[in-house]
Amino acid sequence: MNHARTSDKAIIFLVLLAVLMAGCSPANDPAATTADLQSDPQPDLADLPPGALTVYSGRSESLVGPILQAFSQVSGIETGVRWGSTSELAVTLLEEGELSPADVFFAQDPGGLGAVAEQLAPLPSSILDLVDRRFRDPAGRWVGISGRARVVVYNTEALTEADLPDSLEGFTDPAWRGRIGWAPTNASFQTMVTAMRAAWGEAATRQWLEAMQANQPVVYDGNTPIVAAVGAGEIEVGLVNHYYLYRFLDEEGAGFAARNYFLPDGGPGSLVMVAGAGVLQSSANKEAAFELIEYLLSAEAQAYFAEQTKEYPLAAGVEPAADLIPLAELNAIDMPLTSLADLEGTVILLRQTGVLP
Repeated sequence: MNHARTSDKAIIFLVLLAVLMAGCSPANDPAATTADLQSDPQPDLADLPPGALTVYSGRSESLVGPILQAFSQVSGIETGVRWGSTSELAVTLLEEGELSPADVFFAQDPGGLGAVAEQLAPLPSSILDLVDRRFRDPAGRWVGISGRARVVVYNTEALTEADLPDSLEGFTDPAWRGRIGWAPTNASFQTMVTAMRAAWGEAATRQWLEAMQANQPVVYDGNTPIVAAVGAGEIEVGLVNHYYLYRFLDEEGAGFAARNYFLPDGGPGSLVMVAGAGVLQSSANKEAAFELIEYLLSAEAQAYFAEQTKEYPLAAGVEPAADLIPLAELNAIDMPLTSLADLEGTVILLRQTGVLP
């Protein structure tokens, strides 16, 4: 009975979270297209042939559709995908339980994987050993596929790196009033605040949120409009993930007036988040599912994430895009990914401080 109540509570929270974040996925995905936004997020997968894989993907079709198609071409294993936000799909998996048709859950963040961890099967060591321990589940139930670093994007016509503080705490200075953009409904922002709570404690995180609120940050519904606003000079800095900038640089060229700043202090503002994948215990196609995850960590797939989406490859021996600072050179916060699971506490705190309604 206790387990049932816990599951019910998790489902209720994830439903609320899915509704709250509906405005930021996939519309604010840097590579999302109008077709993606109009597509049915719950396609009929009933016609898949025996032996085919069903993937529940919290990553958008525009980002990972090509690499999933490449897997089917290379392996000969047909793959059907149910697209949606990570929180929506986690809710679905919790509701479906052992009856879920899903074989693989490909999630945008560790929180979604953690929510369904009891339904995930242990991964073989041959897969886990492809990735550094800090980018995988300590219990071996899921593994990171690609990484996204939190950064400060700044307007190059108004600021240089020398004008920027070393840590997130510096932006609470009243001198930054009205100059900052953030997206409180965005999942990555909420993950960063979760990291703050784990690293600083509840009281210090509350103080930071209240001080930032006093600085009247401009609120956006996602990372893409923040980067656009910084480049246009509407705001001077924004709190985003690193890879959003590159679409603008690709489309508008090096003259686009924004660049990324990796906070050097090693605090929550330098968090590296992972998108990861796990195999459902209820899957009847576990070997094929393991094959998919192993492929996502192959040199070919990791190079795709590095070059096409500008994310950090997580498999050992694969380098990021040439214009990205290597992960080893980032002073990223050293924090177990399991510390990022309490999104519920973060949403409560954001509401208590008025950051969320």
